[in-house]
Amino acid sequence: MINLNNIEVMYNRVTLVLRGVTLEIPDGGIVTLLGGNGAGKSTCLKAISGLLHPELGEVTEGSVVLDEDRIDRLPPEQIAEMGIIQVMEGRQILEHLTVEEELMVGSHMRKDREAIRKDIDLLYQYFPVLKSYSEKKTGYLSGGEQQMVLIGRAFMARPRFMLLDEPSLGLSPLLVKDIFHIIHRINNEQHTGILLVEQNARMALGIAQHGYVMENGRVVLDGTADELTDNEDIKEFYLGLSMDGKRKSFRDIKHYKRRKRWL
Repeated sequence: MINLNNIEVMYNRVTLVLRGVTLEIPDGGIVTLLGGNGAGKSTCLKAISGLLHPELGEVTEGSVVLDEDRIDRLPPEQIAEMGIIQVMEGRQILEHLTVEEELMVGSHMRKDREAIRKDIDLLYQYFPVLKSYSEKKTGYLSGGEQQMVLIGRAFMARPRFMLLDEPSLGLSPLLVKDIFHIIHRINNEQHTGILLVEQNARMALGIAQHGYVMENGRVVLDGTADELTDNEDIKEFYLGLSMDGKRKSFRDIKHYKRRKRWL
């Protein structure tokens, strides 16, 4: 299990971004982290994966623990070797590599060549379109196909935990459905723990067991996926539904006042 224990994160020793965040990701579970832009969701992922350090960020209070080992002081490459892999927002691919070369990059820490080949074939079952594009440069793929490659590249490391940052960003509704189906399938079949940062609350809560809602660097609400889906504030502010279950229009923004009852 990964535990964030009341952590604070600062950048450049000046900007406080996370303010006492506590959450946990169990082995083999899917946990989603919801919230608007700037809530601190991506910073939570980087605090776990060690990617704060290259951005001059650090955990200044609390701790990040994998099982019984504190990991927030470790370099990102050591955390990756421990089985925690992050898929960052923005589709940061190596455009000059072919699809299969890019997937192989994810397996660079592994020595089991035969198992690596089997995992490549398994990925082509998860993402059939990638098999037909295996020799194509990733820079020429569509956004959805690039997202598939990035998830596949992370999978090739055979991680114990996969941290996904906005995998649905910029994708069509049909592709979003496909991506979430594969995330759920990887979790279910490979027992990979997933921490999913996502603004598409409906899709995220549809596959997660537990969720946390963040605002202004704090966790303001958490519960099972069913509890959050049934919560009236979540329905209104994240699912776009009014209390009578109908879709809400926000065009007349002057009359829209956020209650924030959880605060």
